[in-house]
Amino acid sequence: MAKILVVEDEENMRELIMEELTDAGYEVDDAPNAEEALKKLESCDYDLITVDIEMPGMNGLELAGKIREKKKNAKIVLLTAYSHYKNDLASWAADAYIVKSMDFTELKDTVERLLG
Repeated sequence: MAKILVVEDEENMRELIMEELTDAGYEVDDAPNAEEALKKLESCDYDLITVDIEMPGMNGLELAGKIREKKKNAKIVLLTAYSHYKNDLASWAADAYIVKSMDFTELKDTVERLLG
């Protein structure tokens, strides 16, 4: 069973994403911010990490860069409510970029493809 880390500062959204991915058959862990995510990455190997871009403190683009430095083969999916980040060069540190919606089909399809 693939293990996924969900990094999302909004508790309701974090819980929804976790529920959707758990229902899809993945083992899911979570972190409310980048700092907590980095701590978890020190002690656990994840097959994929979803990262919210807009977070207080270290944002998701910075976190994706740090993850890439430490774990070159990590699969990273950036999640955001704003499509303009797609043109940001830092977003290229991710394997996929998804604009959040209440329909999680794109997220689940992307996770399945990346872990495939």
